[in-house]
Amino acid sequence: MAKTTQYDMILKHLKATKGLTQREALLDYSIQSFPKRISELRKIGYRIDGIKSRHPVTGQRYTRYVWRSAEDVA
Repeated sequence: MAKTTQYDMILKHLKATKGLTQREALLDYSIQSFPKRISELRKIGYRIDGIKSRHPVTGQRYTRYVWRSAEDVA
């Protein structure tokens, strides 16, 4: 059985949902270097956008990374 890489987990999640934050990556997948993985995926050609937001209650800033498919690019 092939080992699932962090890249595989991130790409599968991004393609299936509305995005992933660093906190979610850590809690759900135990990925500690999430921004680095996103950077590496971008370098090999994946289109991933970072949307900066602020938590409505705590005011803490965060980035939600979202998959940008070929259909999204005009």
